[in-house]
Amino acid sequence: MRDQWREPVIVLRLGDTDLGFDVPGRREDGTVEGTRRVRRFFWTILRGIGRAVMYVFLLANGGAAGRPFQREVAVSGPANALALEPADSLRSLRGPWIVFSPGGVALVDTGSTFADPADAPPPRIAWQAREPQAPSVRFAKRTLTWPDGSVFRFSLHGRGEDQHLRKFVEPSGVVHWDGRPE
Repeated sequence: MRDQWREPVIVLRLGDTDLGFDVPGRREDGTVEGTRRVRRFFWTILRGIGRAVMYVFLLANGGAAGRPFQREVAVSGPANALALEPADSLRSLRGPWIVFSPGGVALVDTGSTFADPADAPPPRIAWQAREPQAPSVRFAKRTLTWPDGSVFRFSLHGRGEDQHLRKFVEPSGVVHWDGRPE
């Protein structure tokens, strides 16, 4: 991406891609409402049985009641939100990375991380946006925000990615694209 955009970049490995949606016309899992009704009917029955079994298991083992299958909302906005395109493409990625530059944002897939790196496919750009269509980025809150008000909240793969991000972003929000000065 650095060579293609000719700008300094910050590359971060993304964490959980099981996103929750709060967008009119989409279900909580991101699928379009009104489609696959027979499949959804049987999935709802199966999910209900699974939740009942899990609840009994938690009660028998002194576990706390709650909502263990609740998704954290990561995409919110109006119907046909601009954040839906990258969120939909992210759901199919096996090795998701997010790339930031002063003038753009991209999602890159490096394939499965379980395979030997020598066998991995070449990185593939799944989605990108350049200025002026690029969303605004808030690293502290881990959000991308589009002009239509839609928001995509991304989670990082782990503590290592948080530490890597701190090399470029100060707590005040100032971004040093070539790394923070010593």
